[in-house]
Amino acid sequence: MDLVFYTLQLAFFYMDFDLVSKSIDKAKKLFDEGGDWERKNRLKVYEGLYCMSTRNFKKAASLFLDSISTFTTYEIFPYETFIFYTVLTSIITLDRVSLKQKVVDAPEILTVLGKIPFLSEFLNSLYECQYKAFFSAFAGMAEQIKFDQYLNPHFRFYMREVRTVVYSQFLESYKSVTVDAMANAFGVSVDFIDQELSRFIAAGKLHCKIDNVAGVLETNRPDAKNALYQATIKQGDFLLNRIQKLSRVIDL
Repeated sequence: MDLVFYTLQLAFFYMDFDLVSKSIDKAKKLFDEGGDWERKNRLKVYEGLYCMSTRNFKKAASLFLDSISTFTTYEIFPYETFIFYTVLTSIITLDRVSLKQKVVDAPEILTVLGKIPFLSEFLNSLYECQYKAFFSAFAGMAEQIKFDQYLNPHFRFYMREVRTVVYSQFLESYKSVTVDAMANAFGVSVDFIDQELSRFIAAGKLHCKIDNVAGVLETNRPDAKNALYQATIKQGDFLLNRIQKLSRVIDL
């Protein structure tokens, strides 16, 4: 088991993710034969780092959060870096309630949050809807993400995901809001907000439309109940078709 961990360290050093994947699978097979909890918890951190490095941020956040109170994997990065990764992956994957319970109020995170530049402001300003402060901290965090060995390849993707989260959070509070009001809330120009939202709306990331004549943003959030109803009808039609085809075969 220790040899597998040494292999994982070398694989991460050389960014050989194919070897990382094979080593994690090998470690899991060894654990099926028997293994102690300390090593199992260490493997969660390795697997979380692998998921984050391959853009599976949701699974990475889940594995990191499970390892907060049992972290002992100091051979690959210090605890401060681990918290840095945990917060970043959680922000773009957890809903607001889960973020509050698992990250914002987590005592293990609070103990080191202030030691990492801009991270406390980045997290708390997002949760507290202080968007000007968030954009200010966002600029500082961008530099750290850009120069991180594992996050650098996903820099542009992560920046887009964070902006999607913060814009969605702002728009959820309104049925319609002026572009000027949104620009003032974020401390940016109207042209910047217009260009930003246009890209995200076109990509299907935001459910709203821009009325440039009136200078208003109108949200058109999808109705979850209606979507569930439509999905049920579609699945029901599919099932009826299968039953009809089956009945023909049985009649024959």
